[in-house]
Amino acid sequence: MPEISILGCGWLGLPLAKVLIGKGFSVKGSTTSEGKLSILENAEIKPFLISVGAHEISGDINGFLGNSEIIIIDIPPKLKSDPSENFALKIQKLIGKIEEFSIKKVVFISSTSVYNDTESISIITEKDIPNPDTESGKQLFEAENLLLSNSKFDTTIVRFGGLIGEDRHPVKFLSGRENIENPDGPINLIHQKDCIGIISTILEKGIWNETFNAVAPSHPTRKDYYTKKAKSLNLDLPSFNSEKKSVGKIIDSKKLEAILGYKFCEI
Repeated sequence: MPEISILGCGWLGLPLAKVLIGKGFSVKGSTTSEGKLSILENAEIKPFLISVGAHEISGDINGFLGNSEIIIIDIPPKLKSDPSENFALKIQKLIGKIEEFSIKKVVFISSTSVYNDTESISIITEKDIPNPDTESGKQLFEAENLLLSNSKFDTTIVRFGGLIGEDRHPVKFLSGRENIENPDGPINLIHQKDCIGIISTILEKGIWNETFNAVAPSHPTRKDYYTKKAKSLNLDLPSFNSEKKSVGKIIDSKKLEAILGYKFCEI
């Protein structure tokens, strides 16, 4: 099995690495926290302390990429916490190293934030040209294009919707809140299990040079979904404000389901 480097062994990257190791892959994993190195090592992941900047990459990037055939890039733009960050430049810097070490395949974890919300709440497929309305979405889309336009390696882009899991769900943040806007906007969520299953399937089936939307096919309104979810978890119900017209989008993942033969879990 080919050796894989996972850049960013956090909420998604760490359990993904564990699953891939279970399937027989040899995995190198990076973290920006020295305290997490032992966690990676205990999970049989070869640990590396790596930080990718716009102008330099700190850490043993040579050891992290050396002998790997595939890299999975799963690092966030971090523009909300630091608006001065230039994520696209970071990816450009990383591409130089990917070329240097002759990495053959790249999986880039992107986001459906590359698509803007609209009042018409239209159905969005991969054929729709992204028009991001946030700086994070703009830089993710720029990073996608930098990778896809490079002929020295094959890239598959996966645009995940809102991430949920056993320990992570937006209803916990919304519980008991009042006057929440956009009640009729549709949800576009994906469970951690599906994120891992989709990436694993891409690797196992060798699906390259593709762009996939990755969102569960259920799109109830925010009001209906979060009210029902709060009830099921015995949380205080959120209340919504319908004074303003709701906006949003419905992300279509039929292409992914067809090409990968993948079935989403319930959200």
